[in-house]
Amino acid sequence: YDMIGNVWEWTSDYWSVRHAEPAAKPCCIPSNPLNTNADASVDPTARVKVARRVLKGGSHLCAPNYCRRYRPAARHAQEIDTTTSHVGFRCVRRTP
Repeated sequence: YDMIGNVWEWTSDYWSVRHAEPAAKPCCIPSNPLNTNADASVDPTARVKVARRVLKGGSHLCAPNYCRRYRPAARHAQEIDTTTSHVGFRCVRRTP
C-alpha cells in the first residue's frame, strides 16, 4: 500500500549513486540492485565518515514547496546513525 506521508522508510540497501554495473540498454536496468557495501556508501565529502542507507517514500514534513520527490519511488541517502521524527520503517506482514 502507498504509505507516503507517514515517514521516510529505511531500507536494508546501502546507498550508491549508480547501479554497480551499467545496464546494457536503458530498458535493462537491474530490478533490485542491492548494495551491500557499507564502506562504498560513505559520503567522501563528509567530515565524519558514516555509512549511509537508502531511504524511500516521503514523510509528513514533505510539501510541494519543500520536498519535490514526494512519491513512493523517491530515494535518498541517510547516515545510519540518524534519528528524526520523520524517518522510520514500514511494517510488513506476510500471509501464508
